[in-house]
Amino acid sequence: MATPAKVTKAEGENNHENADEQADKEQQEAIEQIDEVQNEIDRLNEQASEEIVKVEQKYNKLRQPYFQKRSDLIAKIPNFWVTAFVNHPQVSALLNEEDEEALQFLTKVEVQEFEDIKSGYKINFNFDTNPYFENDVISKEFHLNDSGEPSSKSTPIKWKAAKDLTKKSSQPGKGGRKRNHEEQESFFCWFTDHGDAGADELGEVIKDDIWPNPLQYYLASEIEEEGAGDADEELDEEGLDEEEDFEGEDEDVEGEEEDEAGEDEGEEDEG
Repeated sequence: MATPAKVTKAEGENNHENADEQADKEQQEAIEQIDEVQNEIDRLNEQASEEIVKVEQKYNKLRQPYFQKRSDLIAKIPNFWVTAFVNHPQVSALLNEEDEEALQFLTKVEVQEFEDIKSGYKINFNFDTNPYFENDVISKEFHLNDSGEPSSKSTPIKWKAAKDLTKKSSQPGKGGRKRNHEEQESFFCWFTDHGDAGADELGEVIKDDIWPNPLQYYLASEIEEEGAGDADEELDEEGLDEEEDFEGEDEDVEGEEEDEAGEDEGEEDEG
């Protein structure tokens, strides 16, 4: 039987190095191929974004007549917008009592997305003549520049004498459902706050939550009251059922006692 040829140490090391080089080469080729595939994915994502923007632009135009019709109908309901804001958990936390009084003159809220959708939006607040400021419309705009840097600007509020709510500290609003701070900052300070436009939560809440369906927040308190009423009715019904059950048990006990009494009388008669 032939003896297997012995592999020298040097040859073993060379074979190991060749295997490592081959593995490194295959790994590098795989990385390059992954990069090519990723470029294709990115290209499709960019194409999808362009298509999505076109669809958004199309339906944004289709929605406008309905937004206008909704605004015309809302104008017939007194205090619609202030009620919707007060019923919204995030917005209500920013309102003090004087803010709520000023917002009773708010007749229309309108969100306008810019034509290209991606570069920003504008929120218009329309007011009736009021004792606080001269403006009929107060607006705040949010922009994204070409480099994606966010910024904002707003209409200067023309406050009437001694009526500037941003320079006052108010007591918590009705129901005591405000912040824990001793001094409640005014909602109207939001119009002059341009420090971090990219993290403006109030603007996003109005645009993405309230504006698409403000009716749900206007009706929120009524829905809660109806829910509470239904719960009370259920409790009342349960109470009545328990009383009826209890009365039924009493009748059964009385019937058993009468039967026992009749049996005792019968035994006495037999005796």
